[in-house]
Amino acid sequence: MLARLRTFFNPSTPNPLRAPARIFWVGFLVRVLYLTLAHTYRIRISEDHFQFGWEAGRIARALVTGYGYSDPFANAFIAHTGPTAWLPPLYPLLLAAIFRVFGIFTPASAWVLFTIQSAFSAATALATWEIAARCFNRRVALWSAWIWALYPAAMQYAVRWPWEMTITTALFAFTLVLALRLRGIGTEPQSPRTSQWLLFGLLWALIALSNSTLLIFLPVCGLWILMPHLRVPRAYVGPFLAALLFLACIAPWTMRNQRAFHTFIPLRGNLGAELYMGNGPGSNGLLMEYFHPFQDPVQLRLYASLGEVRYVAQRGALAKAYIAAHPAHFAADVARRIDFFWISVPQPADTPWYIEGSRSLNFAFLSLAGLLGLSLAIARRIPAAELFAWAFLLLPIPYYLVTVHARFRHPLEPLICILAVFLFQSAERPKQEA
Repeated sequence: MLARLRTFFNPSTPNPLRAPARIFWVGFLVRVLYLTLAHTYRIRISEDHFQFGWEAGRIARALVTGYGYSDPFANAFIAHTGPTAWLPPLYPLLLAAIFRVFGIFTPASAWVLFTIQSAFSAATALATWEIAARCFNRRVALWSAWIWALYPAAMQYAVRWPWEMTITTALFAFTLVLALRLRGIGTEPQSPRTSQWLLFGLLWALIALSNSTLLIFLPVCGLWILMPHLRVPRAYVGPFLAALLFLACIAPWTMRNQRAFHTFIPLRGNLGAELYMGNGPGSNGLLMEYFHPFQDPVQLRLYASLGEVRYVAQRGALAKAYIAAHPAHFAADVARRIDFFWISVPQPADTPWYIEGSRSLNFAFLSLAGLLGLSLAIARRIPAAELFAWAFLLLPIPYYLVTVHARFRHPLEPLICILAVFLFQSAERPKQEA
């Protein structure tokens, strides 16, 4: 294992599919320098440090102070609201471990957290390289990896947002790398090894425990890997073992939820509440945060009195009733969210027009370039282009239906980067032969 790691990170490796280690180290150091010099680790203390991880930060505090996995909206008026499954456990547990060592909501904890996120973000450049190298060529890989390592928009969530999207994006990118390896893209076709399938199951379990929304892509990804071997009975052994490992990894969390709530909650249990906040009366495509238990004291008291399961069920029933009674309004909200996901999520009204305009232009330009690059890759029958298309199609669907933020696009952004580079390099004139 150590030998494999040394080979992976060795900058002099002759393997063109592996990125030089300097890309990781430059990306990592740039991120750490920025968060240190810009003091992004000094997170605002307003609302009792709620911006330090939001619900995840509250849960982490409860874990460290002996109240267990609970209290996602606790404040000075209602200190404890009981057990929660509002979020999957991976990120809150990471926060709790940091809080245990470096203090709850301290600048030191924030610096450590952002440094860890910076490592994941920089490592995503290595995955970006391998995806591009396997599917396109070394030049696309070189540009894509360096853009990811140095482009400010690619690093913003690592150095400013105490949330799971940086870690989820890295896990998803390396899962795509593993899928390409299992399918034999960029190398001589060979039967997938059992160890690779087990790693596939482990990575998807970590994704499920970080952001379970991405699981919508899992069946397609697994089936795509299996496609060349569907008629080989022994080819199903690896996927079966991967599925067992996946279930074994998430089972403790599911069992905990069963004991805590006496109902089946496999990964997270906030869908009904989010559905109402995204589609209830007065919705406009964004989350109506004034109905959020943290923002609205009435909702917080209701949440605390009913308990999370009954509260979420009640809000979900209200959301479904409103959607059924106002299908045109719901369809308009979905259309707005599709626009927001790809073009740009509106910022607060007090944002200066030139900042909002430049941000929206950058966001929309990357989406357009990525989508055009994907179309070109499909037209040219680039290996794995169909897998990327499924990712672009499936991953946004839950956000179209519930709510959307700019950060929800982040797991797709390594692919957007690669496909945009491919698009522009394909537009160059071919060199004249001598």
